[in-house]
Amino acid sequence: MALEGEMVLKWEREQARLRESVKEEDTEDWQRSPDFSGLERVGGVDLSFIKGNDINACAHLVVLTYPHMKLLYEDCKMVTLNAPYVAGFLGFREAPPLLQALEKLKNEQPNLMPQVLFVDGNGLFHYREFGLACHLGVLSDLPCVGVAKNLLHVEGVLRSEEHHSQALRSSQSSTKPVYVSVGHRITLDTAVKLTHTCCLYRVPEPIRQLDEMYDSGDGQVKNEEFEESATS
Repeated sequence: MALEGEMVLKWEREQARLRESVKEEDTEDWQRSPDFSGLERVGGVDLSFIKGNDINACAHLVVLTYPHMKLLYEDCKMVTLNAPYVAGFLGFREAPPLLQALEKLKNEQPNLMPQVLFVDGNGLFHYREFGLACHLGVLSDLPCVGVAKNLLHVEGVLRSEEHHSQALRSSQSSTKPVYVSVGHRITLDTAVKLTHTCCLYRVPEPIRQLDEMYDSGDGQVKNEEFEESATS
């Protein structure tokens, strides 16, 4: 227990350090265009687990065309996670294999690198304003958007904190909102507008297509459900 406590304190300090590098601004020309002119590729990342196994997972990356949402690239690699699951620190557990997937694409097919990355989880809307979407954004230096399917419920984070997260009813057929937050190198307004344009159903296509791939697998489940819905 003492070692785990020391690890958590170390992670808290690292989150605070990395949080200083988050850019809550539009850094790309396409972000300033009313129709996102110049945006051609959007990505999505996530991990899937085999039921009953929280150590081995599939690190999955997809890249789709924008605005037509056609699959350009897909990669799935089985990985062994070294860090334990601790609520609020998902980035230390899941970011390394997802960053490796991005690095592989950058080295092998740099022309297919996404110009923005959707992450199934939270960004600034987090215990310490540094969820998985921020973690991946800062370390990859890609514009990142956090999209969570459930509202964060933790002490000190209130429903009214709209400067960190905004609920979005993404399509006319959707009865449940998603919760969009800034990951890195994008404003909340732009993140919400972009998410809406990438939604054919409830969640943006880069994330939905990952979900569909998981659902069609044998015995695969989503990443830690509590973390995804509440603390990532």
